[in-house]
Formats: sequence, structure tokens, C-alpha cells
Amino acid sequence: MTERIVQQRGLYYEELEEGVRYVHAPSRTVTEADNVLFTTLTGNTQSLHLDAEWAAGTEFGERLVNSMFTLSTLVGLSVAQLTQGTIVANLGFRDIRFPAPVRAGDTLTASTRVVEKRLSQSRPTQGLVVFEHTAVNQRGETVAVAVRTALMQRMPETA
Repeated sequence: MTERIVQQRGLYYEELEEGVRYVHAPSRTVTEADNVLFTTLTGNTQSLHLDAEWAAGTEFGERLVNSMFTLSTLVGLSVAQLTQGTIVANLGFRDIRFPAPVRAGDTLTASTRVVEKRLSQSRPTQGLVVFEHTAVNQRGETVAVAVRTALMQRMPETA
């Protein structure tokens, strides 16, 4: 008997359905270390992310998580389910919003809705997919939304 192998991958163009919302697991609890490391690695020295004393005097009363970390985490949480090994290229982002702040200790859950898809006119083995990614915190508050266009591989037997 030959061993059957199942390899984890994202979904091919044909497997992605317009209008469907894909809920991603696991969720991700953001730590203070995440925020400080990401902020310093990217050279973003904004006091709101790094200086607890200064941030205490703001309307938020404490440091907030760098919104670019929030965006990166939101997209990252979708990879295993949607694009692992099936994406060709990330083509762009638009309509990025952060309706509520993220604080250290918040747990983010991500979901993605396929907004639109079409076959590539110049690349017969690929298709374009527009994803709307959304992150909510443990209180159900939406903390990030981003629309992303990606070039995806078609299933090998259909390409």
C-alpha cells in the first residue's frame, strides 16, 4: 500500500468563491513584545507605540499597537487557509481602515470575503482575486479592514 500524502496549501483560483466569508484560525493575541519589536524593526519611533509615559497623556491613556502590525497580522492570519503556495503575487491594497485601536493583550480574529475574481487575460494559468480582510478583537469590535488584490494560481489540471 502506498502512503497517501496530504500537503497543506491555500486555495486555487477555482476553489475561491465570490461572496463567501472564510473565517481563519487560530486567532492571535497581540503582546507588548510584538508591538515593540515590530515598531523598532520598521523604524517607526512614534511615541504612541513606544513611550508609555507619553501615551498615558493621550486620549487612549496607554500605548497602542502599531497599525501596520495589525494590518500585517490580519493578512498573515489568512495565509494558511487561502494563499499558502497558491498565490503568485500580491498586487496591491486599498481601502485600508482601522476603526478601533488595538492594545497589547487584544486577541484578533481574522476573516476574508472574496469580493471579486476574474481570469487573467495575459496569464492563462492565473486569475485575479479581490479579498476583503477584516479583523475583530475579543469584544467583537472591528479593528482593521483592508481590500487586497492578489494574482492566484489556477488548479494545475485546469490551467
